[in-house]
Amino acid sequence: MRGCQMNSWEKQFRNDLGENRFIGDQYQKLSVAVVQELKAREQTLTAAESLTAGLLQATLADVAGASQVFGGGFVTYSLAVKAQLLKINYEQLEQHGVVSTWTARQMAQQSSQILASDWGLGLTGVAGPGLLEGQPAGTVFIALAGPQPTQVQQFQFSGDRQQIRRKSVVAAFIMLINSL
Repeated sequence: MRGCQMNSWEKQFRNDLGENRFIGDQYQKLSVAVVQELKAREQTLTAAESLTAGLLQATLADVAGASQVFGGGFVTYSLAVKAQLLKINYEQLEQHGVVSTWTARQMAQQSSQILASDWGLGLTGVAGPGLLEGQPAGTVFIALAGPQPTQVQQFQFSGDRQQIRRKSVVAAFIMLINSL
């Protein structure tokens, strides 16, 4: 699935970041491509979401046939729930903070391990409008765990809460599809 089409998504995504807009149909195609590529590879995906509060999983579920590649996931907004559901050490979570590379990595790895999925996405950050742990709105960490070493990327998105959350989901899908 790599190639011209993926590059056009990335280009459109970068353009939209600057303009704080999203063209729904373009990103619908991205989620469909993710599901189709996972099906073709007979691989599965799960996610642990914080700032996106299940938006990535809901977007996947909008695609017909998603149940073949997506069995479920986690919405872990608080430290306590991250620790409990994802089996991440609470003291270490407190030490590293919710908005961190470490936490995104743990979320991706643990969700994938717990549900025995080929791929795990971890999304955490600040949707806003205010600061969280000294980080401004739009600070987002996304991790992708899978057959390759876990990768984590930091983003600084602009826009309102919904725009930041949608941009986070799109960025996660692009990270995944570029790794397939």
